[in-house]
Amino acid sequence: MNRPEMVNQTRMAFDYLQKMYLEVSYLIKEIEGQLFEEDEKFVICKASGYAISTRSSSGLESPNVAMWLTRKLAVSFVPEERTKLDRGQTLTDINGGLKVFHTSIVLDDPKVSEPSVFSGVLYNIHQKLSVKWIKKFENIMAHIEYNREKVFKDPENVEHEDAYIKLSGKFVRRNLFDINNSEAIVEHIIKPALLLYRGVP
Repeated sequence: MNRPEMVNQTRMAFDYLQKMYLEVSYLIKEIEGQLFEEDEKFVICKASGYAISTRSSSGLESPNVAMWLTRKLAVSFVPEERTKLDRGQTLTDINGGLKVFHTSIVLDDPKVSEPSVFSGVLYNIHQKLSVKWIKKFENIMAHIEYNREKVFKDPENVEHEDAYIKLSGKFVRRNLFDINNSEAIVEHIIKPALLLYRGVP
């Protein structure tokens, strides 16, 4: 490949990725809007502003370089009455039987046949008593992403416990590229996940 071709291929690759990220942002905003219309009036959890949760790296070691690009990301939603907004962040108490509508988007993973959306519920969320840095659910959003492989090893039946938290969950998987309009978002992401969410006491 000659230099002009390399330059063009680089531009095309980044252009494609940017378009994909933009489409994913639209998907998340559509989910957010639809969930706010539900009886629970779900709102997005804001750990540090209006953002996704992801594991990323800027390290130069080879395993860290693989995380320069965002391949997996997540957003969480809770009923409006279960959280408070303070300086652009939500404060969601873990106590009192908290259930979280959680959506995880996997753009690239050798264990997944194609880009996928996992949507469902996290529940039975408990922090270990000795852990003082966890003050709210938003504190563990990054922790969940950092430990994604352990937490979501069985998405249909999540049972995770580590030195900091314990939680359960149930998720359904849909191929990302099957979600191409508002009706598909409702039918393939929101309705199945709400059934799981509402089925948990």
